[in-house]
Amino acid sequence: MVTVRVPATTANLAAGFDSLGCALGLYNTLSFTPAEELSFTGCDKEYQTENNLAYQAYCSVIKALGLEKEYVKIDIEASIPVSRGLGSSAALLAAGAMAANALHGSPLSKKELLALCTEIEGHPDNVAPALYGGLTASFMEGSEVISVSYAVHPDLRFVALIPPFPLSTHAARGVLPAFVPYDDAVFNTAHAAVLPAAFARGEEALLAAALQDRLHQPYRRSLIHEYDEVERIAAENGCHAFCVSGAGPTLLALTTDPAFAARMEEGVKSLSYRWQVMELPVDFEGAKVL
Repeated sequence: MVTVRVPATTANLAAGFDSLGCALGLYNTLSFTPAEELSFTGCDKEYQTENNLAYQAYCSVIKALGLEKEYVKIDIEASIPVSRGLGSSAALLAAGAMAANALHGSPLSKKELLALCTEIEGHPDNVAPALYGGLTASFMEGSEVISVSYAVHPDLRFVALIPPFPLSTHAARGVLPAFVPYDDAVFNTAHAAVLPAAFARGEEALLAAALQDRLHQPYRRSLIHEYDEVERIAAENGCHAFCVSGAGPTLLALTTDPAFAARMEEGVKSLSYRWQVMELPVDFEGAKVL
């Protein structure tokens, strides 16, 4: 049996659309045991099939190693909420790939596992930090995934604001326009270029400016109930570095104030939806065989 722990991830980070992602200290832990047939514990019946992302990634590695298809029993302990913009799909992919690799002597590097997972996921912005940990920027160069890591200032606090309702990535992509004005593309390029330095410096004012975005957040905010109210409460409590986590609906506040999360938790109590406020540390290890 092999057990793998994988962190949650927050991707896009506003101007870093489809490229930036950061691993956070909230985890899914999956155990894989070779078996005569495929079986699962810890997930809904509808996901207990060969289409389960953890098993898809497992099979992808097995195929890459030139081995015959095999079955496993997969036990899932999931703390990452599904369809909330915190990388639950990437966590399953990373876990399945890591487990298959470990059960066969770990012949593949994390870079090779990243390429296999990205082929299933479609883009690497969540999978890269899930595997590597920390803050990463990634893109595809043909079939190769290029990924680099950036520093995050130790005083910077990631406060996730998680609503009780889901938002599918398909729906979130469905509201995006096929084309954007040239000025908007330039705007995002400039802001994305500054954003990694803002994370490294931990300067809230610089982060608030660099997190401005014109490619996806203006279109997606209408899909997230009480977006405006949560943003207003964050600002009233001194945090202006604010963005959508992944495709949403989780929102993310970035601050150096150790008391912000507690004030925010009190502030959102007045809203119609029960928002969960979680301050999450940056995970710098990524997916790990326990």
